[in-house]
Amino acid sequence: MRAGSFFLILMGLVVAAVVWAIGMYNALVRRRNQVEDAWSGIEVQLKRRHNLIPNILETVKGYAKHEKDVLSSVTQLRSASQAAGSSVGTPEQEQAISQALRSLMVQVEAYPELKADANFRQLQEQLQEVEEAIQNARRYYNATVRDYNTTIQSFPSNLIADRFGFKEAEFFELDDNDVAREVPKVKF
Repeated sequence: MRAGSFFLILMGLVVAAVVWAIGMYNALVRRRNQVEDAWSGIEVQLKRRHNLIPNILETVKGYAKHEKDVLSSVTQLRSASQAAGSSVGTPEQEQAISQALRSLMVQVEAYPELKADANFRQLQEQLQEVEEAIQNARRYYNATVRDYNTTIQSFPSNLIADRFGFKEAEFFELDDNDVAREVPKVKF
């Protein structure tokens, strides 16, 4: 009778360990999928911005013919970002595009007739909305990455994560440049 009780207790512990391992594995998969979903949200917003850039550039070109350096810089950055084979570039490339767009919007201040143009105002509002959406998507992505990485690093879930090859995800961060941390101000 004692051997039978010991066997039942041992079997109960094994079953509990297997159920825990399955639950932890599923939790890790769920968090990894949340990170991937959050990144796709960023990609959607970056793609929207990429699609908006040519319209902004064409509108500005008509008014600011001598601002070719800024216009070509934005165009080159967009092209380089898309040359990587995906619809959007790396976080560093996207940050460079944000900075170039900020510079473009600052230079547009010299053209009151452009600021009064209804088409440009609409594009400017769309750009501001997209930049805010990118910021929100970035915050959500970083929160899911934080939760996922915490789960991977925490004991005892790290045992399952290591065994099944779950790797930490990278945050979508801005560099230490204070200007890059500011939300673009595109008021006209």
